[in-house]
Amino acid sequence: VQLVESGGDMVQPGGSLRLSCAASGFIFSIYDMSWVRQAPGKGPEWVSGIRAGSAHSDSPYYADSVKGRFTISRDNAKNMLYLQMNNLKPEDTALYYCARAWNPRRERDYWGQGTQVTGSS
Repeated sequence: VQLVESGGDMVQPGGSLRLSCAASGFIFSIYDMSWVRQAPGKGPEWVSGIRAGSAHSDSPYYADSVKGRFTISRDNAKNMLYLQMNNLKPEDTALYYCARAWNPRRERDYWGQGTQVTGSS
């Protein structure tokens, strides 16, 4: 299993970024996927999740802190997971991880190495 994130950058408040996660080594289409972030000195925060199938009323999931600003999506044909981040705020500064799970746990699930998003002023 390999998850490789990209797209992190330094961005001014109000700006946008699109994070990508390239998945390999497993059948991507049958797994729930998520984005998790960790800010300096804080624990992981489950930002967003998307189910493998469409028949789930709880998908997609968004943390209250990002609801209305972030959009998760997946392309099963390309084995890719995305996170469109709009109206970025300084408090969105964190290392963003792609994870293979719904409500991921580092000790239990596969995570990528992360991509850094930094809000600048």
